[in-house]
Amino acid sequence: MRLKRTFKYHFLLGVIIIGMNLFDSYIRMGPEKLYERLFPLGIIYLFTFNIAFFCVYAINYKIICPNTLPKKNVLLFILGQISLFFIFAGVRYFFEEILVYSIGGFHNYSDRTRVFWFYIFDNSYYALKAILFSTFMYFLFMYLKSSSTIHQLQLEQQKAKLDALKTQLEPHFLFNTLNVFYSELADKQPETAKGIHKLSELLRYLTYDAQKDFMPLKKELKFIEDYVYFYKKRFENNLFLNFSINGDIKQQEIPSLILIHFIENIFKHGITNDSSIPAEISIKINDNNLELMTKNKISNVKNYSSTGIGRENLNKRLQLLFNDNYTFNHKESNNTYSTYLKIPLKNN
Repeated sequence: MRLKRTFKYHFLLGVIIIGMNLFDSYIRMGPEKLYERLFPLGIIYLFTFNIAFFCVYAINYKIICPNTLPKKNVLLFILGQISLFFIFAGVRYFFEEILVYSIGGFHNYSDRTRVFWFYIFDNSYYALKAILFSTFMYFLFMYLKSSSTIHQLQLEQQKAKLDALKTQLEPHFLFNTLNVFYSELADKQPETAKGIHKLSELLRYLTYDAQKDFMPLKKELKFIEDYVYFYKKRFENNLFLNFSINGDIKQQEIPSLILIHFIENIFKHGITNDSSIPAEISIKINDNNLELMTKNKISNVKNYSSTGIGRENLNKRLQLLFNDNYTFNHKESNNTYSTYLKIPLKNN
């Protein structure tokens, strides 16, 4: 959740914190002494104190928490929290004991208490409040964001299932018919039977298996290979495509049907019958992530790089699944369109 979308909540919390501090002073000292303490000098120190407070609050919320907690880097998080005590004291010291002193000629702390370790210790209580409030707000907004993301994923999944159901016209009948054709042609025309078998597997994957959020990487790549196989059969010697899959395929999982967008666009919108510029599909796998690179000549009939519904949906799905932990680039240059996708793999 971005700061511009949550600023009003941080601002409201800040008003509440300042109000609570003033109310506490009012209860302890009474209205007359509180007024004497605030005006005219106390209001300056109230201002400088809150600058230090909200500097630590912002640093913790925007820098330390987001860069340590999602990565479960506990040591770096603890070191960051310790540094905030020194930052709070340093900011307050600069404004009160240097800047205000240079202008007005007076200190907030006496000479005896204005020593390094005492100054740090005396301000640690106030720094701790800023740290706790900012950490709490970070966890609160991350929880709300996660809940919203899960809800959106569930809606997208239900929508995908509904769309799939609309296209499932008696799938059992279709698969049984294909099996009959396969049995009849297995001995007489093995190549045709092989194609029917692959088609049956492809349709079965789309109809049943791919309804899950995540699929084994091995099955997803098999689906891509079968998809490419049918285009090779369709175009035969007129298809010029360099297709490669490299890496160690183990028990990794991948979001279902996340790669087909890139493969499908090559055949639907790209030029694949030019031997001088063959289309390219390269998939590289390691233990932690998958990289997909595609490249193809652009058809002059259509502006291939224009933003379409398919790309918008893909970006939305990637953001929901991986937050910002992915890379998706596309580029059009010299009548050639290329894409690059890098996503983390789910290991079992």
